[in-house]
Amino acid sequence: MKKITIKELSKLINKSPQFIRIGLQNGRLPFGSAVKVNKRWNYIIYPEVLKKYIGIEVFNDEN
Repeated sequence: MKKITIKELSKLINKSPQFIRIGLQNGRLPFGSAVKVNKRWNYIIYPEVLKKYIGIEVFNDEN
């Protein structure tokens, strides 16, 4: 399954990458998580939750 980047997601939902990063860091966006390891943030997007949140299929097995 292809991963979606913050940059790709930002274009898809018409929000800035920073908006998404901060939303995930603060727990305000329900479709993913952000974890700080040392001084760097790592992000994960949950495909099924994102699909319900934006109403369209983003991930597919072909990519």
